[in-house]
Amino acid sequence: MKTAADIYNVLQGILVDEFEIDADDISLDAHLYQDLDLDSIDAVDLVVKLREITGKKIEPDAFKQVRTVQDVVNEVEKLVL
Repeated sequence: MKTAADIYNVLQGILVDEFEIDADDISLDAHLYQDLDLDSIDAVDLVVKLREITGKKIEPDAFKQVRTVQDVVNEVEKLVL
């Protein structure tokens, strides 16, 4: 993953494949909990998946403030770029 766009594409793939979210519902502005119907357990699963892909330890505290797809991209970008 070299760019924010790469991170978004990987994230979108995870949301579609792992959480069965329609790709058309996913946008940078999409709210994880309200728009994409993720719950707290899904959020933990998402962090685990991102950790597997990036090989980086993701601090749970970093994701406490995450609300949108853009927020996730931003946090992952800090780790990998």
